Amino acid sequence: MREYKLVVLGSGGVGKSALTVQFVQGIFVEKYDPTIEDSYRKSTFNDLQDLREQILRVKDTEDVPMILVGNKCDLEDERVVGKEQGQNLARQWNNCAFLESSAKSKINVNEIFYDLVRQINRKTPIEKKKAKKSNCTLL
Repeated sequence: MREYKLVVLGSGGVGKSALTVQFVQGIFVEKYDPTIEDSYRKSTFNDLQDLREQILRVKDTEDVPMILVGNKCDLEDERVVGKEQGQNLARQWNNCAFLESSAKSKINVNEIFYDLVRQINRKTPIEKKKAKKSNCTLL
């Protein structure tokens, strides 16, 4: 079975751990326990462009499997970033995939990770996996 290494990035409290736990274990963790938020500067939607540019620079390619996720779509009345803003940013990023999700309501959780795996498989077919090179993919 092929193993995938993914990186989930975002500001503190956006639901990175909740999405991951929901996908892997099928449960929603209600309690918020910041994982590494205190160690890093808080990012906002506006900082995403800088983050993406750093990723592309480090990977030295524009062709990095990536998906932009707007989490907590079930909290419509608390929304800060509109769906259209996310879609527009994804289009600017070479038509990057974009999905809105909710770890709590199980909306698009599996789809996020499955889409990313499909992107990886298109970029690096299984026969290339034999090279003992570690690949890291960003979410």
